[in-house]
Amino acid sequence: MPARSVIFRLLAAAPLCALCACATTAPAEAELGALRAELRTLRASQERLKERVERLEAHDTVARAASKGDSASSRSVPVKVEAAPDALLSDTPDLAVVKLKPRRDPAPKLPTAVAVVEPDDEQMEMFISPVAEDASSVSAGAATMVAAKDDSAGEEKDPDLLELEFDQGVSMLRTGNVEGGVERLARFAQENPRHPRADNALYFSGLGQIGLNDFKQAAKTFQRLIDSYPAGDAMLDGMLRLAECRMRLNQAADAKVLYTRVVTQFPGTAAATQAEQRLAALPQ
Repeated sequence: MPARSVIFRLLAAAPLCALCACATTAPAEAELGALRAELRTLRASQERLKERVERLEAHDTVARAASKGDSASSRSVPVKVEAAPDALLSDTPDLAVVKLKPRRDPAPKLPTAVAVVEPDDEQMEMFISPVAEDASSVSAGAATMVAAKDDSAGEEKDPDLLELEFDQGVSMLRTGNVEGGVERLARFAQENPRHPRADNALYFSGLGQIGLNDFKQAAKTFQRLIDSYPAGDAMLDGMLRLAECRMRLNQAADAKVLYTRVVTQFPGTAAATQAEQRLAALPQ
């Protein structure tokens, strides 16, 4: 009796064990199937990569053969050309065939004829040449301009003559002909404003005017020198002489401004030293 009960219990437990075994092997089989599918995918990808490498090698071989010149072109280059896989051919879309029909109809003709319209009388007057009197006056004016140009060109003096004229003006000041020297140097500066000695001519002319006690006219001359030739070598001395004229004209404030300007704008120069001395002598 006890032995029979044990057998019955074993027989009843056998199906349960089988079920447990099936339950434990089912996940393993599913995982194995997934691995096999992944392996097939990898193999297919490897095959595509291999085909791509072979195509690139073939293109590279052709390019090298073409760059070798005529000697290389005479030899045949073995190129391995493989048929495209069916999968790639199946991916190519179907293209519709379109036939172009040539146009046989001629192009439409465009109107090329243009009607000729006579201009009005008022418009024609714009193109009529001037009368003889106007033409003669115009030609006379042109001739006058040409003559004036020739005269101005002829008035250009020789540089040596200009130097001589300047030296004569200075010599007249030194020899006592102050009025004549002032007049000649002023005329020199007026007629030759771009000459290198034009500023010096103004300076010596102003000195002559101081010698004649014409301080008002001398102040105008020195002011013209400062305004016209700010970069000239006579400008600083001209500022000192202008300040002196201001003092003689009882314009001490203006003279002080000029002396201060020389000291502040041109320090270290001989003119600045003289300006400092004269500023110290001015009444505070």
